[in-house]
Amino acid sequence: MPAMKRSITPAKAASLIPDGASIMVGGFMGVGSPNRLIDALVAAGKTGLTLIANDTAMPGKGVAKLVTARCLSKAIVSHIGLNPETQAQMNAGELEVELVPQGTLVECIRAAGVGLGAVVTPTGLGTPVQEGKQTLEVDGVSYLVEKPIRADFALIAARQSDYAGNLEYALTAQNFNPIMALAGGTVIAEPEHIVPVGMIPPDAVRTPASLVDHLIERAL
Repeated sequence: MPAMKRSITPAKAASLIPDGASIMVGGFMGVGSPNRLIDALVAAGKTGLTLIANDTAMPGKGVAKLVTARCLSKAIVSHIGLNPETQAQMNAGELEVELVPQGTLVECIRAAGVGLGAVVTPTGLGTPVQEGKQTLEVDGVSYLVEKPIRADFALIAARQSDYAGNLEYALTAQNFNPIMALAGGTVIAEPEHIVPVGMIPPDAVRTPASLVDHLIERAL
């Protein structure tokens, strides 16, 4: 029988994350994001966080709340096009934004999680993305060498967890969550439901309990 995990409140989870930490947050324009945990970070007044996410969502949704509350010092994302607050802070020099092509971003996160030393990709050659980066030629084709991306914490959302911490996701809300669960030093999962072990079919588990450090208690 796997060890059971004691669930914690969003506020307790937020207290585990110090100012200045790097956080990966699952979600795609707010879909599949751990919203109660994001709210707890805002309520705790966290500052200086480095956000690694697909995007900065839209005002009032998902990780956009961290931008509005000025919890972030840096964002590593694939785009910011739908969040004017991110754009305003970047243009004012108040928020550092590193734009990474989406496929490169997810592969660099995966590389960190599975122990690869780098990702090689042709994406970004001849553009500002190439500046300061090593290139590599393979069979006459040039590639950029991209370093793995890891974080102090991975904050992920799931449709449900069992008491051990095995996670199941719902459709496209899965997005970045399973990959980020591989690359965070501490993984905090926010499931919609927590169920007894055995209720999630083994082939539906996308993140095994061994990767999950903390579960956020079910919302009342």
